Amino acid sequence: MIVVTGATGNVGRSLVAALAAAGERVTAVSRGIAPVDLPAGVVQVRADLAEPESLRPAFEGAEALFLHDGGTGGHGLDAPAVLAVARDAGVARVVLLSSQGVVTRPESPSHGGAMRALEDAVRGSGLAWTILRAGGFASNAYAWAESVRADRTVAAPFGDVGLPVVDPADLAEVAAVALRKDEHTGRVYELNGPAAVTPREQAAAIGAALGEPVRFVELTREAAHARMAAFMPEPVVATTLAVLGEPNAGELRLSPDIEGVLGRPPRTFAAWALRNVEAFR
Repeated sequence: MIVVTGATGNVGRSLVAALAAAGERVTAVSRGIAPVDLPAGVVQVRADLAEPESLRPAFEGAEALFLHDGGTGGHGLDAPAVLAVARDAGVARVVLLSSQGVVTRPESPSHGGAMRALEDAVRGSGLAWTILRAGGFASNAYAWAESVRADRTVAAPFGDVGLPVVDPADLAEVAAVALRKDEHTGRVYELNGPAAVTPREQAAAIGAALGEPVRFVELTREAAHARMAAFMPEPVVATTLAVLGEPNAGELRLSPDIEGVLGRPPRTFAAWALRNVEAFR
């Protein structure tokens, strides 16, 4: 049996579906109280990674664990305690969803430091491990869904600066392979998209999926900072703006790892937009 934490997120939902389709027994773990649609046979357990003891019922009988911090960057997560509970329950393998910021922004507490601590905990857990370092998610474009639905606009800074964003479905497929096959033990994979795509190009791709033009409005750095500061801590805002505006060589590098694991190129942003177009109607 395989336990998927963060099962209601963009990666987790796809991973649960992929594992169930492969015939695996799956326990989907999330702290949300609302029921979610799950494939037939998948067990849902409500538990919180910030409370390791709450995970014991989910881990009983499990052989493998997908560990995702739920987007908190490791804050409030006692990874050694979570992994100890998993090990005590008989879990033998862990796949961690980490961030490329561990190597591209090691000086950043939010993008590098916290995730490095999670990686170190996984490596020291005594479990067979695989680490997936993800770039920016294509699904971050959901932040524009309301304005696209309302008046067919996308507002973002750095309109012509591109990054190779990754489709969460690709992350899920790589995770599904790593959870099921021994040859990925001890490997660290960097996962991003097939080409850099700018915010302006993302807006155009959403418009193409809708069959209607979507207007791009470029925000100043100051305006973007003010918007992000409403829901992000200041250090996260500063690093995020640096990544979006002045990506370094590591953030621009096109990784071969998705194709190496899956035997096909990563999906494009345009393909993600087409598959998820209903969110923008």
